[in-house]
Amino acid sequence: MTGPAADLAGLPEHVQRLVTNAGRLPRMRTERPSSTARRSAVLILFGEGPAGPDVLLIEKSPHLRSHAGQPAFPGGGADPGDEFPVGTALREAHEEAGVSPDGVRVLAVLPELFLGHSDNLVVPVVGWWDDPREVTTGDPREVARVARVPLADLVDPANRYRVRIATGYVGPAFGVAGMVVWGFTAALLDSVLTAAGLDRPWDTTDVRPLATPAGGPEPGRFPGPGAPVAAPTDDDDAARGAAARTVPGP
Repeated sequence: MTGPAADLAGLPEHVQRLVTNAGRLPRMRTERPSSTARRSAVLILFGEGPAGPDVLLIEKSPHLRSHAGQPAFPGGGADPGDEFPVGTALREAHEEAGVSPDGVRVLAVLPELFLGHSDNLVVPVVGWWDDPREVTTGDPREVARVARVPLADLVDPANRYRVRIATGYVGPAFGVAGMVVWGFTAALLDSVLTAAGLDRPWDTTDVRPLATPAGGPEPGRFPGPGAPVAAPTDDDDAARGAAARTVPGP
């Protein structure tokens, strides 16, 4: 379902392109959600930082039982009373990274992505940081650090490669801000950068081993040995999830 046009006035071209292309996530494919799927949302928050255009990432605490130490977009499961998915994404970003919802211009809701391995339905929400503040780590039991990662670093071919873990999973990765971004987060980030027109050619034959974190594999349906990407991908299947929609600015 398509909503009212978002307020894109004054926003960088890459953000406008992403919102325009929000109906499709290149190279991302998702299964049909199960009837038991848990709803969650992540916030893809762009802004203008000290080092130029950037996006917000967190690194999960190494003490978590699952996904320990893994970089991710701020986000989590829906709580009762949330205006899902936007309310969930903004609440989680506030709790995990100190992002004030009042300073975020919500631009679009991307197609939902069902992760069969974890029975989780993830809805990415795109926002622009109208009033950026210094990022802060929320509950240290959940978040180890918060980083505003320059887009120039993310698209630099020198920081792009693929990782392989013991399960046979092979997928895109980013070596940025002292972190290795991989799994579902890297696949989504790769797709978003492509939709925004920012991707640059990089060496996809550079495959590096990655030890599986103590918390186990990234949630999602993992391909078997030799699979080429982080999540099963097929451009024609992008429409299996809910249609993207744009939302009005404040």
